Amino acid sequence: MNDAILITGVGRRVGLHLARTFLSRGIPVIGTYRSERPELEQLRADGADLHYCDFYDEPQIHALASTIKSGYTRLRAIVHNASDWLPDRSDVPPAETLRRMMQVHVSAPYQLNLALAPLLEASSSEQADIIHMGDYVSGRGSKKHIAYAASKAAQDNLTLSFAASLAPAVKVNSIAPALVLFNEGDDAAYREKALSKSLLQREGGLDEMQDLVDFLLNSGYITGRIMHFDGGRHLA
Repeated sequence: MNDAILITGVGRRVGLHLARTFLSRGIPVIGTYRSERPELEQLRADGADLHYCDFYDEPQIHALASTIKSGYTRLRAIVHNASDWLPDRSDVPPAETLRRMMQVHVSAPYQLNLALAPLLEASSSEQADIIHMGDYVSGRGSKKHIAYAASKAAQDNLTLSFAASLAPAVKVNSIAPALVLFNEGDDAAYREKALSKSLLQREGGLDEMQDLVDFLLNSGYITGRIMHFDGGRHLA
């Protein structure tokens, strides 16, 4: 049987697509979620091992790691997809905004990587993988989401450090997307403005994101890299 892949944040968009795809290939999926959604029932029916975990809550992170270690002896990969996107000027105090962003994007991946490293190192594959889902803004900052951008930059640094510490048994990389997929409520004006920010003027799309994840999983010679997925936005 294939080793399982842990994907955090499987309720929607990228995490949901990755979970569905890996399950369709016969690869066991362990998934985390913070909000119950109808899509999760189908994942459960397809065999996903789903766990509620609010990454803002430290004890829940510890409990998740313990549960996985007690139920599995090997992991093929961890995909850190769980995310939140708080603006700096909101009803949440600035210090709390920064704490939450660092908790979800830095502290949770850091703790899970350390706790589950032995399961990755025991993988039946030649190499195991950690993939952090980052963001384009980690390399350029953000006027309205300063704490978020800072936390994603810190997550990129986790990629470098864990790549060095877990090599050669585990490859560690980050994906830094810009526009992956519009939301259903995005109006025409917003879509036009968003598309104009990149050279290719299109969404990246879930299938191409899957292709990039597959590429990293299948590579035997890429680690410690931030893989940009932005349609040439840095040149637009």
